[in-house]
Order: sequence, then C-alpha cells, then structure tokens
Amino acid sequence: MTPITIGILAGLGGVVAGFVVRHILLSKTQEDLDAKGKELLLNAKEEALKLKEQAKKEEEERLKELKRTEEQLRERELSVERRAEKLDGDRETIERANAELEETKKEIEALRQKQEKELEKVAKLSKDDAKEMLLAEIEKDYSADMIRKIRSMKETMKKHWDAEAKELITTAIERLATDMTAEMTVNSVHLPNEEIKGKIIGKEGRNIQAFEKATGVDLVIDETPETVLVSSFDPVRRAVAVKALQALIKDGRIQPAKIEELVKKAQDQIEEEIKEAGEAALQEVGLGGFHPELVRLLGSMKFRTSYGQNQLAHAVEVTHIASVLAREVGADINITKKGALLHDIGKAISHEYPGSHVDAGVEIARKYGLGEAVVHCIEASHEDTEAKSVEAILSRTADAISAARPGARRESTEQYIKRMTELENVANSFPGVQKSFAIQAGREVRVLVKPEMIDDLTAMKLAREIANKVEADLQYPGTVKVNVIRETRFAEVAR
Repeated sequence: MTPITIGILAGLGGVVAGFVVRHILLSKTQEDLDAKGKELLLNAKEEALKLKEQAKKEEEERLKELKRTEEQLRERELSVERRAEKLDGDRETIERANAELEETKKEIEALRQKQEKELEKVAKLSKDDAKEMLLAEIEKDYSADMIRKIRSMKETMKKHWDAEAKELITTAIERLATDMTAEMTVNSVHLPNEEIKGKIIGKEGRNIQAFEKATGVDLVIDETPETVLVSSFDPVRRAVAVKALQALIKDGRIQPAKIEELVKKAQDQIEEEIKEAGEAALQEVGLGGFHPELVRLLGSMKFRTSYGQNQLAHAVEVTHIASVLAREVGADINITKKGALLHDIGKAISHEYPGSHVDAGVEIARKYGLGEAVVHCIEASHEDTEAKSVEAILSRTADAISAARPGARRESTEQYIKRMTELENVANSFPGVQKSFAIQAGREVRVLVKPEMIDDLTAMKLAREIANKVEADLQYPGTVKVNVIRETRFAEVAR
C-alpha cells in the first residue's frame, strides 16, 4: 500500500470520526432542549390551571352576589306591591267616604230647603223678604244709636285731623304772600299820538306785514285811541313783539330794515330776561345745580299763565308751601322742593310735545338727570298717577293749596255761572232733594231735603253720595263741602 493511499484513508477516517462526534453532540443538545421544553410546558399548564381555578372562584362569588341582589329586589317588589294594594284599598275607602259625604250633604240641603219652605208657608213670607224686614227693623230700632256712634267717631276724627291739617296749611300759607299777575293773550301798547298808527301800518301795509312776519304775532289797529293790540297765544312771542314795538315807537324810524334789527334785539333781551327769571326763581327757593337749558325752561314760565295764574310765580309759591309742609312732617326737603318747583315744567314745551304736559315734564326731568324721586313728584302732580311717596303727596297738596286759595286764579263770569249751575244740578239729581244752593264761590253746596222722605241716617248717606258724584263728574279748584239739611217743623194754633 502506497503512502498516498494511506494518507487518503487516514483523511477519510478523520472525516468519519468528526461526523460521528458531531452527531453525538447534536443528539445530546436536542435531548436537553426537549427536556427544557417539557419543563416549560409543564410550568405553563400549572399556571393556567391556577388562573382557571381563581377565575372560577371569582365567577362563583359574582353569581352569589347577583343572587343576593335578585332576592333583595324581589323582596322590595313584593313590598311595593303590598303597599300599592293597601293604597288601592285606602283609595276605595276614601272614595266611598266622599260619596257618602256628598249624599249626606244633599240630604241636609234637601232637609234645609224643605224646612225653609215650611217656615215660609207658615210665616207667609219669603226668605229674602224676611231678611229685608229684619234689617229694616234693626235699622229702624237702632238708627239713632248708629247715627250717634257715627257722628261721635266723625267728630273725634275731625277734631284731631282737622286741627293738625289746618295748623300745617295755615302755617304754610301765612309764611308766604305772593301776588298773582293775571295775563291774557292780548297786550296793549300805548301810542304817543294817533299819527304813529299810519307809520306802523306803512305804505300798502309793508311795515305791519314785516313786523308780524318777524315776530309771529298779530297787530290789531282799530278805532281805540292811541292804542295798538298785540295778539298771540305764545306769550314769549307776545313779549318780544311788545318790546320791539315800544322800541320802534321810541326810535321813530319804522321801516322793514329797522323792524328786523329791533325785533332781533328784543329777542335777545327777552332771552336774557328768561334766563335771569329762572336763576332768580332758583335762588328764591334755595335750589341750585340745574342744567342751563332747564333753567331757561323754568324762566320761560314767567310768560305763561294758567287760569290767569302766572306759572313761574305759581311754581315758586308751591315750592315755598311744599318746603314748609316737608319740614313739618319730616320729609326730604330737597326732593320736595325740586318736585314742587318743576311740577308744571312740561307746560313750557307742551305745545311742542305730542303728549300731556305731565308726560313732557317727566321726559324733561329724566333728560336732565333729576332722579326718579323728583320724576315721580312730577308724574304724580295730577290725579292720573297715584302718589307713592310723601314728597309727591306734599308737592301735589301744595299745588292744590296754591291753586285753590282765594284770589289765586281767575275765571270768566260765564265759567263761574256754569260751574255753580252744574254743582246745583248734581245735588238736585238725587231723589228726596227739595232744593240746593251753591255758595261761597262753589266751595260749598247746601242741600235741602224732604223730611218725610229722608231720615237722619239717609241724609248722612246722601251727603257722601253727592260728594262722590261731584268728585267724579265736575272739575273745580280746591274742595267742595256738601251740607245736607233736614228740617221738620210742627205748628199748632192755640184758641
């Protein structure tokens, strides 16, 4: 055997030996891995078994809890059903009791009606007639006592309240004495001579036309000697026209250009006079801090009147009276003064405002920030709105005192006669009235009644009814006292 063959055989032997060794090693590794896998699988099965047992126990606990809950719910349901059955039984009992009660009521009512019919049949008198007869007998038997009691109460109240009211009002009036200037819608301007009328008219009336156009008034030139009338419903325009006409007469040069110049000058003078009048009024009543436009509106009331009563003088007088009353009763003097001074401020622009002068006054007061307390005084200055504050009541009372005091206002003869006649007609419209007389300029009406128709108690009622009808139907300043007089005379002749 050659060395090459030996070498080849040796190499093959080494390869076979390596393969065998490797196979043995791989077999041992596979066995280890299988053992390891079996061990892991066993552990996993044990853990899964434990989890399964724990889940089973939890499931059993939940089932037990659900069973307990179901039992509780079943018990509650049974309890509710028992209560519902009991309530149904109680409801039926109540319904039966109500039905029995209604039947009893019907039986009682039937018995009562039957009894009433039997009583009416025995007495030969109906229930209403018996009631009226009983009331009439009671009124007849006790009318004197009722009259005495009512009179006693009225006298007691009258003595107490009249004394206090008279003291307050008398104090307020006595502390103030104001002259009222009556003004009309026409002013007269005196002329130095009759020739000046021709100058005022001018050639073909151009001067008078220019004057009326510039002032907005009517000039009335008639047969009245040395007098020209200035007519306008606007008192401010009328004042401007009078001042301008007086200036023209004094200057002597009456022509359109001069008319425009002097009318403009007169307007400026009147505007300044309005401002001064407003400031003077505020100073007189002790108020300040008003808006300049509000001061101007207040001053313009100097040229306005109501029933012949100058509005600015009236406002100042009302403020003085209201402040005295407020001091006596402990009300807010500042609010009372403002409400009283501006209670008719709406009349300064009422011709420019679509509503009443009260609505206009309320709008002005709110516009210039006077506060709701003052606004309410203006709003309640007339009977249309109820006065809800002491200050508003005092402002309204002071207004009535100023308007109703003797000499404050002026009315025509026709209006005076009409008012007296209406007052007497209201009193005469009641049954049992024989005659009535309006006296004391309409402050009192005396009513004579027929004594055979009207007794003392009815006379007392009649006075109240007449007073109520006068309040409802008539317009009048101040108050009207109603006196019902019942007189019975008996006469015999001795022979």
